[in-house]
Amino acid sequence: MRVRDRLGISKRRQTQLARVLQLCLVGFVFVGLYEGQVGVVVNAAVGLGVSYLPAVLERDYGVPMDPALVLWVTLAVFLHALGTVGIPGTGSFYKNVWWWDHLTHTLSSSVVAAAGYAAVRAIDEHTEAVYFPPAFLFALLFVITLAFGVFWEVIEFAISEVAALAGMTSILTQYGVTDTMLDLLFDTAGALVVAVGGTTYLSGVVDTLAARLDAREE
Repeated sequence: MRVRDRLGISKRRQTQLARVLQLCLVGFVFVGLYEGQVGVVVNAAVGLGVSYLPAVLERDYGVPMDPALVLWVTLAVFLHALGTVGIPGTGSFYKNVWWWDHLTHTLSSSVVAAAGYAAVRAIDEHTEAVYFPPAFLFALLFVITLAFGVFWEVIEFAISEVAALAGMTSILTQYGVTDTMLDLLFDTAGALVVAVGGTTYLSGVVDTLAARLDAREE
């Protein structure tokens, strides 16, 4: 049973929730412009763009996107942007709410793991020359997610260092080795979520990608 069935949330309601979060992201962009915070503007604008990727994939490439998947992606980028904005007078949630960074890393890494899962499963279904046993696929998800997590931490470090050298405020912040290790730990939690629920929510995406691979060989 899907989460929406347990909670009684219809597909239409999920789509509406995703639209509300996108409107909030637009609002965050204007908040950042008003307050002169480049980091808020960039994070909200990039997040807004990412939230529209599912619609682009469905419209231009025929990849079916369940409203739950769209809401999942949109919620991940919304919470990240909200973390940079915070509440007026309290500052960034990333600085003042100890668990916020863990929450956003878990959600964002689950999105990365979902993309990796869909791609690998599509290849597995497309050709008989490749077979991924369940245990191998489970391990591969963690490798893909952690690899992206390490890549992201390097980006955070590089941007922070360049901003410091230039005397500017960084749009991304790294808080040290302990923070990095915790980020990677929660990245694995996101991969675990996909490993457990990937078949339920991503089967349509996998089937479409496999069909496209088949069509390219005809």
